[in-house]
Amino acid sequence: MSETDSAAGGRIEDLRFVTGAGRYTADRDPFGALHLVVVRSPHAHADIVAIDTAAAAAMPGVAGVFTETDLARDGLGTLPCSVAFEPASALTVPPRYALARGRVRYVGEPVAFVVAETRAAAEDAAELVAVDYDERPAIVGAAEALAAPPIWDEAPANLAVTFEKGDRAATDAAFANAAHIVELDLVNNRVSAMPMEPRAAIGDLDPATGTLVLEVSGQGVHGIRDALAGDVFHLDKDAITVAARDVGGGFGLKNFPYPEHVLVLWAARRTGRTVRWVSSPSEDLMGAVHGRAMRYHGRLALDADGTFLALEVDTIAELGAYASTVGPGASTAAMSTALGGIYDIPAMAMRSRGVFTNTCPVDAYRGAGKPEANYVLERLIDAAARRCGFDPVALRLANVVDRFPHRKALGAELDSGRYREAIELAARLADRDGFAGRRTEAQSRGRRLGLGVACFLESARGTPQEEAGVRFAEDGQIELVTGTESNGQGHETTFTDIAAQRLGLPRDRFRYVQADTRKTRIGFGHGGARSMHMGAGTLATALDQMLDRARPIAARLLQTEPGRLGYEAGRFTVPEDGRSVGLDEVARAAADGAFGGETPLDTLIHRTDAPFTFPGGCHIAEVEVDPETGAVLIRRYIAVDDYGTVLNRTLTEGQVAGGLAQGIGQALAEAIVYEDGGQLLSGSLMDYTLPRADDLPAFEITFHGTPTAANALGVKGAGQAGCISAPPTIIAALLDALSPLGVATIEMPATPERVWRAITDARAAA
Repeated sequence: MSETDSAAGGRIEDLRFVTGAGRYTADRDPFGALHLVVVRSPHAHADIVAIDTAAAAAMPGVAGVFTETDLARDGLGTLPCSVAFEPASALTVPPRYALARGRVRYVGEPVAFVVAETRAAAEDAAELVAVDYDERPAIVGAAEALAAPPIWDEAPANLAVTFEKGDRAATDAAFANAAHIVELDLVNNRVSAMPMEPRAAIGDLDPATGTLVLEVSGQGVHGIRDALAGDVFHLDKDAITVAARDVGGGFGLKNFPYPEHVLVLWAARRTGRTVRWVSSPSEDLMGAVHGRAMRYHGRLALDADGTFLALEVDTIAELGAYASTVGPGASTAAMSTALGGIYDIPAMAMRSRGVFTNTCPVDAYRGAGKPEANYVLERLIDAAARRCGFDPVALRLANVVDRFPHRKALGAELDSGRYREAIELAARLADRDGFAGRRTEAQSRGRRLGLGVACFLESARGTPQEEAGVRFAEDGQIELVTGTESNGQGHETTFTDIAAQRLGLPRDRFRYVQADTRKTRIGFGHGGARSMHMGAGTLATALDQMLDRARPIAARLLQTEPGRLGYEAGRFTVPEDGRSVGLDEVARAAADGAFGGETPLDTLIHRTDAPFTFPGGCHIAEVEVDPETGAVLIRRYIAVDDYGTVLNRTLTEGQVAGGLAQGIGQALAEAIVYEDGGQLLSGSLMDYTLPRADDLPAFEITFHGTPTAANALGVKGAGQAGCISAPPTIIAALLDALSPLGVATIEMPATPERVWRAITDARAAA
């Protein structure tokens, strides 16, 4: 499928989005629904002495005020941590109830909730819930947590997990023989995904079947259902159905079951009425998961010529107050798949310690481990070039992997890639030869100009299994069924175009089915840039197998041999005489059993043990700094990326641009900040800075890829790459601008104040 063909009809979803017909859970207010408001802890760490709900329950319009005592009476279980890996020590998973039991451990933790006839009535009543707390000391920093009293008795020194991977002896030997050793202590700052549509959930009870029904703004309905049914409500998974409509962004944050999902379902069962909950931006900043939150010490060993010999990374990762759904995996197994980037590094070793703190739980955020892995390596390479006198582009070219397959030191096997060509092309597009003149011109205006380069490697797959298929519906539509889920990327368009191209039928013959446990048997949602690789790749296989099954039936209808048939534009044809039969007629014949023993053409493929794909590339940024204010202007941003086969250029560019915006936000603006006592200082969009359109340049995005054999389409994941590559690229450019002023390092987010202080401190030290 060519880029032009797939994009020719525009996005199928756009008409309903731009005309206000989007089907978002946060916009739905079913008639007669009760409204749920959560009472949240104002303390980071405190014992719950007593909760008085009498005044709240007496308020007009209140249908109920509930605490953990009510939920415990029904025997509700805990929200699970489902991450699977083999750490050096066992993972400690403390119990996480939907409402805090006995003690709160972060600001914003749910303590009680109110359901009322209106949102306003529920909010008024929630303010009257009186909770008596006995405060305890709070722990905020990851490193401090290791020396502090435990938040959980079962986690001495607040250590949840220790993960180690690599060849320590070989790594130590390489460092012992290195001509150059570069070391850095770095921070990957805590951030929030902040999707445009807040979290939302509507709980209901089907009176006919007794089934609990959850509509959610989510991106992994089967996983949410399985956790709620099995772990929390102790029911068969078929006793709960979960569905999502249109979803206004997710970025990992909406992959998981949340306490509020439990509350709306429990309240619907308790009251017999529909129960609606919609988060606010402040609630999402407080109580949804955060991302990143790592500190690491990295070391890179090089020989005299700049050849990479070894990489060592020691990480301390904040998990927050609980081990969230897959949170411990980001700093451990997920990080290991991308560590070492696109380079040939013979020896690597990593250790990661996950620690509990009195903060909101940390879980997977766009890239989940891959941004962290690439950031530490690219910062080390940039420091090596600066300190040891190497050209930053030449140093990368000298070490890039360009023979495939290539097995990395931590086990990942790269099957294909045009990484060397990406570096060379990005350097040409950035006009490095003309940079000196541009730098001089900027300095004449009192500005400092910097050019930064960084490469990236993503390990894209997510869960290594998926299900997708094709069904012939009674109304004549062909349903495309997939376990992956869209949260704004344009899956409806891309999946439909794949089917239209493969079957030679118009778009309007297809119906896209996703994100509903009643209509899709299993699914693993969105995450890990897996939708095209796992979802669309599996669908393409299902379409091909369906045609293979249809061919002998068409041959019997046409009284010929299957091998003599051609297929084009939805019809099987006998080339010699032009006789033909349509795919619809073949499907009906199969469904009617016209040939005895034939089964319907509905085809469902379950794919397991799928390999990773490895998108990669090179990015270059040019930034301008005002030394008097610390303001940073991104003048250019060039991205040359390998995503294998590009099915739809417009949608892929959108995914890359969105990721770049989030990565630039982390590099220059975004930070979740807690004060020493555990209070959240960035609790609203007045305090948490998101990038605006005028903060971003016109991205110059070039695709320069090789197809992968990991799926039937040759695609590699593209959804997370921008978020992975932008932070080290921007910081490298910023340091290139600031180093002549004596600034040796700077941490994210490089806000104007932080940049100004770094310049001021360097001038004072000089």
